[in-house]
Parts: sequence; C-alpha cells; structure tokens
Amino acid sequence: MSRSCRVSHGIAGTLLGEMALCAKKRPPAAAAPVPPWGAVPSEPLRPRTDRQTARPSPAQTGIMTVPKEMPEKWARAGAPPSWSRKKPSWGTEEERRARANDREYNERFQYASNCIKTSKYNILTFLPVNLFEQFQEVANTYFLFLLILQLIPQISSLSWFTTIVPLVLVLTITAVKDATDDYFRHKSDNQVNNRQSQVLINGILQQEQWMNVCVGDIIKLENNQFVAADLLLLSSSEPHGLCYIETAELDGETNMKVRQAIPVTSELGDISKLAKFDGEVICEPPNNKLDKFSGTLYWKENKFPLSNQNMLLRGCVLRNTEWCFGLVIFAGPDTKLMQNSGRTKFKRTSIDRLMNTLVLWIFGFLVCMGVILAIGNAIWEHEVGTRFQVYLPWDEAVDSAFFSGFLSFWSYIIILNTVVPISLYVSVEVIRLGHSYFINWDKKMFCMKKRTPAEARTTTLNEELGQVEYIFSDKTGTLTQNIMVFNKCSINGRSYGDVFDVLGHKAELGERPEPVNFSFNPLADKKFLFWDPTLLEAVKMGDPHTHEFFRLLSLCHTVMSEEKNEGELYYKAQSPDEGALVTAARNFGFVFRSRTPKTITVHEMGTAITYQLLAILDFNNIRKRMSVIVRNPEGKIRLYCKGADTILLDRLHHSTQELLNTTTDHLNEYAGEGLRTLVLAYKDLDEEYYEEWAERRLQASLAQDGREDRLASVYEEVESDMMLLGATAIEDKLQQGVPETIALLTLANIKIWVLTGDKQETAVNIGYSCKMLTDDMTEVFIVTGHTVLEVREELRKAREKMMDSSRTVGNGFTYQEKLSSSKLTSVLEAVAGEYALVINGHSLAHALEADMELEFLETACACKAVICCRVTPLQKAQVVELVKKYKKAVTLAIGDGANDVSMIKTAHIGVGISGQEGIQAVLASDYSFSQFKFLQRLLLVHGRWSYLRMCKFLCYFFYKNFAFTMVHFWFGFFCGFSAQTVYDQYFITLYNIVYTSLPVLAMGVFDQDVPEQRSMEYPKLYEPGQLNLLFNKREFFICIAQGIYTSVLMFFIPYGAFAEATRDDGTQLADYQSFAVTVATSLVIVVSVQIGLDTGYWTAINHFFIWGSLAVYFAILFAMHSNGLFDMFPNQFRFVGNAQNTLAQPTVWLTIVLTTVVCIMPVVAFRFLRLNLKPDLSDTVRYTQLVRKKQKAQHRCMRRVGRTGSRRSGYAFSHQEGFGELIMSGKNMRLSSLALSGFTTRSSSSWIESLRRKKSDSASSPSGGADKPLKG
Repeated sequence: MSRSCRVSHGIAGTLLGEMALCAKKRPPAAAAPVPPWGAVPSEPLRPRTDRQTARPSPAQTGIMTVPKEMPEKWARAGAPPSWSRKKPSWGTEEERRARANDREYNERFQYASNCIKTSKYNILTFLPVNLFEQFQEVANTYFLFLLILQLIPQISSLSWFTTIVPLVLVLTITAVKDATDDYFRHKSDNQVNNRQSQVLINGILQQEQWMNVCVGDIIKLENNQFVAADLLLLSSSEPHGLCYIETAELDGETNMKVRQAIPVTSELGDISKLAKFDGEVICEPPNNKLDKFSGTLYWKENKFPLSNQNMLLRGCVLRNTEWCFGLVIFAGPDTKLMQNSGRTKFKRTSIDRLMNTLVLWIFGFLVCMGVILAIGNAIWEHEVGTRFQVYLPWDEAVDSAFFSGFLSFWSYIIILNTVVPISLYVSVEVIRLGHSYFINWDKKMFCMKKRTPAEARTTTLNEELGQVEYIFSDKTGTLTQNIMVFNKCSINGRSYGDVFDVLGHKAELGERPEPVNFSFNPLADKKFLFWDPTLLEAVKMGDPHTHEFFRLLSLCHTVMSEEKNEGELYYKAQSPDEGALVTAARNFGFVFRSRTPKTITVHEMGTAITYQLLAILDFNNIRKRMSVIVRNPEGKIRLYCKGADTILLDRLHHSTQELLNTTTDHLNEYAGEGLRTLVLAYKDLDEEYYEEWAERRLQASLAQDGREDRLASVYEEVESDMMLLGATAIEDKLQQGVPETIALLTLANIKIWVLTGDKQETAVNIGYSCKMLTDDMTEVFIVTGHTVLEVREELRKAREKMMDSSRTVGNGFTYQEKLSSSKLTSVLEAVAGEYALVINGHSLAHALEADMELEFLETACACKAVICCRVTPLQKAQVVELVKKYKKAVTLAIGDGANDVSMIKTAHIGVGISGQEGIQAVLASDYSFSQFKFLQRLLLVHGRWSYLRMCKFLCYFFYKNFAFTMVHFWFGFFCGFSAQTVYDQYFITLYNIVYTSLPVLAMGVFDQDVPEQRSMEYPKLYEPGQLNLLFNKREFFICIAQGIYTSVLMFFIPYGAFAEATRDDGTQLADYQSFAVTVATSLVIVVSVQIGLDTGYWTAINHFFIWGSLAVYFAILFAMHSNGLFDMFPNQFRFVGNAQNTLAQPTVWLTIVLTTVVCIMPVVAFRFLRLNLKPDLSDTVRYTQLVRKKQKAQHRCMRRVGRTGSRRSGYAFSHQEGFGELIMSGKNMRLSSLALSGFTTRSSSSWIESLRRKKSDSASSPSGGADKPLKG
C-alpha cells in the first residue's frame, strides 16, 4: 500500500455508503426475477480440489451453481442462481448456507462446532504421539538404533545404560516441555470454550457455553463482551443498526471500528421478531481473509448483499454499544480468527545447516573407523586368535574370523558413537534459550514511553543475528514515528505553511514566532500547532477555495467522533494520516462533529451544517483514493475526492491545467522536504446523473460474480473530470537515533535497503535525513523507466559509470585484470566511490522479471544504499527473495505494518516494530521491539555475542568428544581389536552429561570477547560473523585435528609411562583399571584447562562449573571404587580401592601432569604467537582497552601525587612531562570506529580483506555478493 496515499479504510467505508444507497433502492418486487429452482447453471460445475488453499467465493470465481435444497418460501419466487447442488461438508465445502433459528436444517451440512482445540495431546495420546514426534528427528532415531544394538550381547561391549540414560534424559526434558506447553493450551481452550453466551433458543434467550453455539443460532452480545463466533450483525441498540467493535486480537489495532446491520434487519431488536426471523445466508466458504466477505441474505422473497462491514468476527470486543444481535455464520475452526492461526514457516540458521552436513561427515568417519577396526579384528583373529582358541574361544555364534570382524564393526559403532553425543542437541537448545532471555531482559532495549520490552519470539535464530549482511526496512513507522502532523498545504495555487522573516527569507523552526492562535474556535484541538498565520486569515476572510478545501477534509474520511463532554471531541481514525487531516480542518473552523449512516454533521465557522451522505467510495490498494458523495442543505450534490497524486492528477478536468502545474511544483517541493502528500479534488453532479449512477452502483453491489470489479468500474466512471482544489503535506518525523543506527550498521558492512510505498521525492529526502544518502556520494542513480527497455538501459548506464570510475583506484593502482572478468564480484571489488540506487515501483516491476532480475541485483549490490519507492507488499517480498536466491548472505527484514508481513516472513530474520499500525508485523516476526534504534544493539551486541558463543561452543564440543572417543580407536590396536573400552562404563555415561556439560554451557551462555560498549564502539567487530570465520568447515577440521592430537597423547603417554612403571611397593603399576583411571583423569583435567583457555569472560558461574565439575569427577570416581558401593552392588563395582591406590602413586600424577602440559602447551604457544604476529580485531580492541585502563591508573596516581596545601593554581606544573606531545600525537584520544579500523589494518584488516576477496572470487555471479573490502 502506498504510504503517501494511505487514507483510512475500513471504518464505515463502503458500508455507510451502501446502507445509504440501499435505503433509496426500489421495492424488491421491481427487481429482475431470479431463475426458477432447479435451473441448469450456465457454466459447468468445478469441484474444488484443495481445501487447504484459500477458498474463493463463487462471486470471485464466476462459478454458477445451484443449491441442493431450497427454502419452502422460495418455491414460488425462485432460488438464488449461483450456488452448488452439492451439499457442503467439512472436506469439500464450496459455499456456506446458514438458516436462522433452524438447527435441524443446519445440522445436515455437518458444520464444525464452536469448540476450538489448539492443544495437541490428551492423557491417552500424549506418550505415543510425543514419542513419535521426537523420533521424527534423525538424531533421536540414530541413538535409538544404537540402543537396540547395545541390547545384542554378541556385539555390545557397553552396558545399555550408557546410551539409554542420556537418551531418556533428552526425551524426558523435551516431553516435559511439550507437556507444559500443551497444558497451557488446554487451559486456554477450556477457558475460551466455557465462556457464557446468550443464545436465542425456542424464542427464549438462554445461557450457553461457547462450545455449544451452532451455525444458524442468533446470539445476543452486550457491551465489552467478546464475539463468540463470526456473526452477521442483525440489529443493535444504536440507531440504524450501528455497533462499535475493537479488533485488537485480530489485527492489533486498538481504535474502534464501526459495523452496521443491513436496513432490513436493523429493526429486529425485539426478541419476538428475532424468533420469527428465518432468513438464509448463502456466502463464501471459510477462509482467512479478514477484510473480505461476500454473501447474500435471502428473506421475504428478496435478496440483500452482505459485505465485511456487516460482520462481527470472533475475537472482536463489542464497545460503546449496549447490546446487539448476530446470526452465527462461521463457528470454531471455521472462523477467520482460527483460519489465520496457521503455523509460521520454520526457519533454520546457516549453522544448523552446516551442523547437519558435519554430522553426516562424522557419521561417515565413524563408519570408516569401524571398518578399519573390523578389518583389523578379522585379520587378528585369523592370524593370532585361532592359535589361542583354548584360552580365548569364540562365541557360539561366531564361526569364522570374517564374522568376528562383522560383529566387531557393530561393536565399534556403539563404542565410537560419542563423537556425536545426543547432549550436543540439548546443549544447543539450552544456549539458544539463554540468549533469548538475555534479549528479553535487556533494559537498554526497553521502551519506557510505551512500556514495551524487546522480545525474542523464536529461539532458533539467535546466532544468525550475528551474520546479517542485508537489512530491508520499511520507512513509515519503522524509520519514522508514524505520528502525523499537518505541516503545509497548497490551495488554489498558493502554498501555506512556511514562515518568512522581514527580509523574505524562510524562517527555520527555532527562529519562528509564536504558533497560530486558534482561540476563536472553542472546539479547536489545543495540541495542534501551525505556524503560518496567512492560512487562518484566508479562512476568516471567507476565501471560497480555502473553505472548500477544509470542507473536503471535514467530509471525505471515515473517522468516528466521540464527544464525552460538551466540546471535548475525540477522533477515532484508522490511520494517523486521516486523523491529522480531520484535526487540521477542525482547528481551522470546519469541525467534524458526528455522523450517521446517512448524514455527516460539520460545524463550519461556528454554524452546524448537516450533509446527506449519499455514497462512500472507499479506499483500497488499487484505487489509492477515496471519495464521498454528499448533498448539502441547498440540495446540491458534490463528490469530494482525495488520493495519491499519481492517481488523482490523471483524473482532473483539462481546464485545471495551469493550476495543476503550480500544484505539481508545490508537491515536488513538499516531497523534497520529506513530507507525505495527498491531492484534493471535487466534482459537481446533477440529480439525474446521480440517480442513474446510483442504480448502476446498486446493481454492481448485488452482483454475485465479480462484484468488486464491477464496483471499481462504476467508481472509476464518476471519479473523472474533477476540479483540483489543492494538496496537503503531512510530516512524519524520523524516530530518535535512526541516523546514528544506520551509520553504525553501515560501518559494520551491513547494507540497508529501504522498501517504501511513499513517492520518490519523499523517500529520497528521508534517505538524506537518516544518512543513508549523503552529499559525499559519487552518484545517486535514479531508475524511473516505464518499459522493460528503458529500465534495462538505465541499469546498464549505472553499471558502466561505476565501472568507468573504478578503473583507477587509490594511488594509481589499476584493477583492469579484475574488470576483464565477467563475474559480478570482480566489478564490485573494483568499484571506487560510494553509490546509491533509487528505483520506482513501476520500474521495479520490470526489474524483477526473470530476464532482468540479475542485472538489477548486480547494480543494486554494487551500491552502498538502495531505496525502492512506490512498492507493493508483494514487491517487498520479491526483492528480499531475490537477494536470498542469488546471494550467500543472511537477510533481515524490519517493518511495523500489515504490508510488511510478507517481507518479514520471507527474510531469514524478521523483526517487527510495535508501533502505530497495530501488531500484525510483530505477530509475524522472529524478534520485536518498539524503536528502530534498538536494531543496532540486537545485531552488534546480542547477535555478535550469540554467534561468537555458539561457534566457540561447537568448536570446543567437537574437540572434547573427539579427544574422548578416539582413545578407543588407538586402544583397539593393542587389545586385539576386541572392542574393549578404555574407560569405565560409568565414566562413558557421565562424561557428556555431568563431567563436561556445565562448563561448556556456561561458556556458550555467558562468554564475550569484548564488553558491550566496545561492540557498539567498533562495529568492524561484526564482520567475522558475516564472513562466517568462527565456525566453518576449516575450523571444524582444526578442532577435529586438535581432538585427535589430544587423544594420541592421552593414550600413548600413559601407555609408555606404565610400560616399566612400578608402585611404591615394587609391584607392577600397569593394569587395566589403573590405566583407565589415569587416562580418564588426564582427559577431564585437559579438557577443563582447555575450556579455561577458551573462556574469554570469566564469571562466578564459569568458575563454579569448571572447578566444580572437576570436584564432582573426583568425588564420583572415589565413590565408585569405595567399599560402600561394593557392599551394595558387588557385581557392578568390583574394583574396590582402585582409584585411591592409583592416584596415590607419584608416577601417575607425573604422567597426568606431563600429558596435560604436552596437550595444552602447543595451544598456548600458537595463541601467543598469533596474538603477537597476527592479532584479529577483537584482540586489538582488548589491547586498547588495557592501555586505557593503565592510562587511567596513571592519571589517578598523578592526581594523588600533587600538593594539596596551597590554594595557588599549579596548572602549569601539574602534568607529567611529555603529555603535550602525547596529546598532539593523538595516542591518548579515544579511538573511533573508523580510526580503529585504520589502526588495525597493520594486522587484522589485511587478512579479513584477503578472505573477503577470496570469498567473492570463489562465488559465481551474482551469488558472491556485494561485499566491499574493508577500508584502511
């Protein structure tokens, strides 16, 4: 929807005009007779095949069908001609038929009851259904398969509990979470289903639970009650069958909307009359379109058209209306509220997708190790084992060395499965949950004005917040406040709103005098401010054009007025634009006071005048204008119209050409200042023409086929040859902190595209205001072509200019070799200067065509900023999808309105702004907050930390598990490949769920490389996430290599040390259990020291978990080798005192220390050398932070040294020698983001730049991306 012309729509809209028109319609008997019942339809029946898709109404599809049964009263007059013979049913419903007060008739169609069920389980189905769902995940099925293998004695060398304990733990945690969620769903369902409603049964109002309400029932609603089902409004306590509703649960809008009963039923306020009402509604089948309804009421041998304005939808609340009656049309799951409660698309992060690939690789590696060891077992049994059958006989089932190897393969699959433990998936979810809570708890993202916190509505995308490269933003309400102020206007060729000083110069806001005094008007809004007194003077002097201008603003709208006390008017507008325009007319003496379906009352300069409302031609996205037709007290009929300039200027009379030129200049001036504009026009209608037009409109509104198209055609006819009145300009100010946020995100190499419905000049001006566009840019390309060829040519010229200016870069170094490449990335690498692209909606439509989308993407990606104007919601989603399709980059879409929902759902990450346009965007989003400026903290702090923590967690997790598991592999070569484990089976069970789980969780939840202030201060720190540097296939193989290296030392150092070692008493030290205790102890200590090295931010929780895990290990180790457990379970804990005896030997501790040092020292040495020779940006930031702390300490010391006894100033001698030179050098100054990026090019910028170039060169056009090298 175009923002600049988005006038209010929906409140009373078409409804009020249609009711006024229906009141004038001829008697029903004069209508054309309908075909007799049973007539053959003029078009073949087309059965619908997919119930899940949006089901169009017969009026939309053009299908002519006939109902199977006809009410008795239709036998003479004929039946509705356009409905199917097939009886509607739940699976194949093509239309809905509901007869009032006739449950027996309605039950034939088996419509859904009004009982809703959002829960998934009950007591009987929970366990089987939940387990079935959990085993849909490959990981759970994999571990179940391993458990089954462990139950086979011939191949299992581990007890079954080593796998079943962690598996059951994971399944239980997930089941408890699912059960808790479902319990609350059950609780909510029961609360809703058991609400009470008054239902008319057998002529008596009876209390019924919501769940017992049926289609065709008549319900009575009272003020502040929720609507129980989708109802056709029959009558109300208000005049003319009006009622007021609040639709916050449907669309998030808290302002009141009006609905009205059709005139023929509005008099049915008496229960006795309602009990006799037997009308039948035939309408569209259930669907999810909240703003559309098409149906017909058949009653008393007449038919009456029904629209959305006659409907009360479930979830609405009745307001300011004592009571109303409604006929149930849709119930329960058929209601539009429930039809819109479908699941959103599940999004996965790039790390998730990479993990799936890596797990497959690991499984392949596991199979390879199993095959190697199985072959070794077969060879060993054939060469050696056959000679020792007396001492080591084969099992009964084993009859050959080959079969022994086959069994050994499965045994090793069981033993080595810990390279991918099930705890990995649980830990990832726990870490993501912690990150989500950090976002929810962040007080710096809490809006005090709206009392709105930030909210992570999903837990699966946190780390991807640290990898965003493209942001697609709406303008109105996202970058701007969406609080509209009437700023300027053009009336009859004269512009009002600017204030000039005595020299004729335009005065700035701070230089302006007092605002205009509206004290002459007792009904004026005291909050309204206007600075140009000449406009008020023109009104007071009775200028006819000015009066007509404000008369139009006071009449052409759908605002509802509420007067709580005398003179205290409250306007309920559906959009801020309309509220601002009606308020402006109010202050200038044209006060909208009240309305009925047939009248509008306006106080014009103190005189109350009532206009007869003949029709409202409502706004929609296609028309982009709205009109009203009114008759003044003198009987003169006039059409008033307001709308977008692109639409309205083409519908003016040719005699207004001169005025049109002047007004167009004013429009361009207003748009250049970032104001939102509308054009106003009028047209006089004679009585005869209006009567003829009204009849055509009535026929179009009654049409069953193509009703909307026919109405649009009738509207188009009357809205032509209009006379121009002028234009309005409304200011929508930028939100606080928007320019700074965009500048900071741009420094983080995030490209920002603005997709807006506003006109080009307005969007460009906002672009300059928020620093997306700057005067320092090399050029801003504007694409406005109306044909495919024009758009292609403009894009080609833009690329040529960028390539020409980029042939020589910097100090004369040429990139000609890059330009010779056909790759997009080569062109982008060579671009010198900064460019921006502005493209209109009609040009974008051509640019998004299949044969031109790549050219558009190439050009846009080469630009620093992109602004798309006059775009539709569908085009917004198409632009996002285009970048997702061809760019290997993470996209984020942010918006605040319903027209941003498709864009939010399409992007990798959707962010909703809880603003002035309801919460539709928030409900569809993954993250939400109230101001655009919080986006910088969401990405640069929470997103970067989440990515960093997840990457460090995964690297360490794979490292510690390979170090743990590969020891079995090496041991296989020394145990005859018999699948004997190195560790005690209890150690294998507890390693991942007790000994090493909490320290890595603490690191994954709390770790940070630099404080949050530095993350915001140095946005270049964000780039490693965009380049995916911290966890990729290369980092994965490094972790694996380190794990394998650790496992080699972990096995062979104790093996060598134990070969000739003896105990204190001279006996041999080497035995299986002593070796197992030594290796296990070495492993726990090594991985604990390693996570200490990996932890960049120490908290009390980290200390407690790391050292506590070590303490728990030793406590469990000594307990398992104690006398007490042996006495209780002699068959399970046979090695009494082994741990105590082994760890009492100095040789064992020397071996453990040696193993730890040899495993850890290379890591320490490597990190030390990298920190000094090739530090990354975070290392440099930490170093500068330490320097600052030292300088502050020195300053404090110097202040303490100075004398305090003298009152004379010691300023000249109070500084340390050399401070002047230090200040002049700038070394003690706080480094800005740009300064730091230049300071670090010595080490960090060069390697990031080279990696970015490699990434770009390796990608095919245009997937390589528009990534530019870092600037030094």
